[in-house]
Amino acid sequence: MDISAIIGEELKAVEFVEDFLQLRFDAPLLTLHAWPHVLFTDFSIAFGEPEYRNALCAQIGEKVVQASLEEGDALTIELENGTVLGLSLREEDLDGPESGSYSETGDVSDAQEF
Repeated sequence: MDISAIIGEELKAVEFVEDFLQLRFDAPLLTLHAWPHVLFTDFSIAFGEPEYRNALCAQIGEKVVQASLEEGDALTIELENGTVLGLSLREEDLDGPESGSYSETGDVSDAQEF
């Protein structure tokens, strides 16, 4: 799936909704049913670890410099400050049949599941 429309976009919001996460950019919307790792240059933070939510929210305002979604493999979003949001999409790493959805317009009615 092509998510390249988020390249150059600013992360506008990080929304925690019950058991999933939404990443809002200028227009596009990524909904994730699994929790991405926040990868800094020296260390990484995973869901459930102290400061996870703060680490994600600290990325608000950063622009995307690279983004890829390889179904069955990984979602990777690199931000201007060098932080990477990474999520394994391998079947053995996921809890359910779908790992998320992507809408280029930000409207959930045209979202494509992955």
